[in-house]
Amino acid sequence: MWSVNLLFSNDTRGRYPESWYAATADLPAPRPTLAGAERADVCVVGGGYTGLSAALHLAEAGFSVVLLEAHRVGFGASGRNGGQLGSGQRQDQMTLEKMLGRDAARHMWALAEDAKALLRGLTARHGIACDLRNGIAWAGRAPGSVRELHDYAGFMQAQYGTSLEVLDRDAFAAVCPSPAYCGGVLDMSAAHLNPLRLALGLAAAARSAGARIYENAWVHDIRPGARLRVATESGHVEADHLILACNGYLGGLDRSVAARVMPINNFIVATEPLGARAAEVLTRDIAVSDDRFVVNYFRLSADRRLLFGGGESYGYRFPRDIRRTVSKPMLEVFPTLRDVRLDYAWGGTLAITMSRLPHLARIGTNVLSASGYSGHGVGNAVQAGKLMADAVAGQSAGFDAYAALPTPRFPGGSAFRNPLLALAMTWYALRDKVGR
Repeated sequence: MWSVNLLFSNDTRGRYPESWYAATADLPAPRPTLAGAERADVCVVGGGYTGLSAALHLAEAGFSVVLLEAHRVGFGASGRNGGQLGSGQRQDQMTLEKMLGRDAARHMWALAEDAKALLRGLTARHGIACDLRNGIAWAGRAPGSVRELHDYAGFMQAQYGTSLEVLDRDAFAAVCPSPAYCGGVLDMSAAHLNPLRLALGLAAAARSAGARIYENAWVHDIRPGARLRVATESGHVEADHLILACNGYLGGLDRSVAARVMPINNFIVATEPLGARAAEVLTRDIAVSDDRFVVNYFRLSADRRLLFGGGESYGYRFPRDIRRTVSKPMLEVFPTLRDVRLDYAWGGTLAITMSRLPHLARIGTNVLSASGYSGHGVGNAVQAGKLMADAVAGQSAGFDAYAALPTPRFPGGSAFRNPLLALAMTWYALRDKVGR
């Protein structure tokens, strides 16, 4: 029931949400739904970054591939997110070294660098016009958090040879003239992009490589075996291998993954075009994330709108008034924009893990899953798709490195994990309000 609620309760079936991304994209005609029986080497469930990347790399490697998407490709978080291609993993390197040990943490850093390179290479090789631009700043709201960011920049330079530009209050205000921030760091090796255009480009590339993509093909039953049977409402696929690439929409397709990966909702608004007033937001073409536990993130669109993300919910329903939900943190960051119209407001469902690290898993001998990117999915998800394709082909080193990461079960099981998280988030919201 949970998966059905997530898939069909907040959106019109088979239609992209009314986001700025969808309104300005050259949307392709709907692809056919699955009708009858199909046979493939690999069946991929989910048409976001993970599934599309897996389908593309498998097809290029010579496998026959069928991809099943319950709505449209890029319909979920892949087509709705903030468009930030961050460096590293969702946890910073200091934290990872404590969690995993220095050698494993360094390996995770190298894999994350590979993820950025992979995405850049795919956009170049397949001519994907997704407005890819360099630069993400991390903003600190208090002097103590700014010192932590500056210390982290020193650590990364000394230990990893990675250069982060250190910004004091004045330098940060010159880039982002918000009264909410006291300084930060700027990572020019990270990037931002149009997420829906990236998803549509990956889908076109996968189809050109030979992958068969079916939309409006909701998977409701999977029968395991040497030859798997994956059933939709109007057909089924028989395959030797199965890749689950559902992230927040996995639902009950696999309970072992669902126990470790929890869906949450996040929300974004797009203002009217700001014109010259865009300089009240950013003076450089970069993206920004701040240090709140429920992160605020923003950037300017190609037509000079502010795209601002903030706020989360933990039931399956979106709030009735997304504009109101997001405008509160937006105006805390940019109070001068109180008179600016909000032309678009939308929500999306992503997935988190307890460790905030991706959950890659083998579910039996011929089923792989990747999900739980915890807000760091632009690079992680595209890479996870390739790593699963590599694993199907017998080269599993990268997949196995992620599969070894700790991703404990959420306490309380599926019945109580959402109320428990909501209770915890009340505490973090209070901590955010008082500035930690």
